[in-house]
Amino acid sequence: MVTKLNRRKMLRAGVALALPSGIVALGAENKFETEKRFTALDESPSLGFDREKNRVIPSEDGIKIQYLEIVTPEIDALCQQYSEIYGVEFSKPNASFGNARTAKLESGGMIGIRKPLRDSETPVVRPYLLVEDIKSAVAAAAEAGGKIAMPPMEIPEQGMFAIVIHGGIECGFWQN
Repeated sequence: MVTKLNRRKMLRAGVALALPSGIVALGAENKFETEKRFTALDESPSLGFDREKNRVIPSEDGIKIQYLEIVTPEIDALCQQYSEIYGVEFSKPNASFGNARTAKLESGGMIGIRKPLRDSETPVVRPYLLVEDIKSAVAAAAEAGGKIAMPPMEIPEQGMFAIVIHGGIECGFWQN
């Protein structure tokens, strides 16, 4: 018997890789454990942190990207491209966001495009996922094998952010 999984459940569990031709499950446990894990996620009522299961609980709407950071040496060209395609208006460089040019999104989140801050920083697209308790989320990520690249840090009047790297993939957390 094959376990029926949809993309949303796989993404919530953090075990999916989206490819143009479909979805490939990575590192899934046996069928029973996988079903138990997805069921637990589906029963989670709100965004928060489940200390018993040591993981972030997605909201009913799923995981929310609060800030999408794009690091590139071609800021102006990418801002123009996104403005033309998506109709967003980018700010002048904002020092609170590493001199990123930012734009508000209809979802309430924000996108920021900036130059690398140091010679060793390479181009990257880094989502910052909204969490209720950033310290617990970072601790859980570290316990799962992630490397803390930036511990929780406050951006005045914006909230707190942190960056974790796991398997070469950079992901941020954001707490309002």
